[in-house]
Amino acid sequence: MYNGWIDSVKHVSHFNQRIAVHSKNEDLLCKVFSSGLGLVAMRWFDGLGASSINSFKELTRVFGSHFVTCSKVPRPLDSLLSMTMQEGETLKTYSDRYWEMFNKINGNFDDMAISTFKVGLPVEHDLRKSLTRKLIRSVRQLIDRIDEYKRVVKDQQ
Repeated sequence: MYNGWIDSVKHVSHFNQRIAVHSKNEDLLCKVFSSGLGLVAMRWFDGLGASSINSFKELTRVFGSHFVTCSKVPRPLDSLLSMTMQEGETLKTYSDRYWEMFNKINGNFDDMAISTFKVGLPVEHDLRKSLTRKLIRSVRQLIDRIDEYKRVVKDQQ
């Protein structure tokens, strides 16, 4: 249900996935769209003038522009550049924070992710040294290396 507080773009995307089988039937899409609206959004929908919307695409555009303040704007790539492991912070906390930010950035920036994660670690950190010695080619390899490092450190404790 769209309650006016969640990302309107995400809501439309989920709606499109649920009703994909009927995506060619514009009238049905427009009528069924209201079934996923909460009180605030339903009040908006009911306030639309008769015949004011000519297509489902127009309906979703008008919906998105009305609830634009609820849309989440992707973070810029340079958000990763400011990510550093804080003094006393665990690798788990740093990596969780890092991947949360990485997931808010649109686009494929695997090379930048690998580089900025490593640079964000303290120079003396063993994982940073390991990442410098042995080349990582993908984010999946980086995540695997981080997990492996966390296991080794945990086993040594």
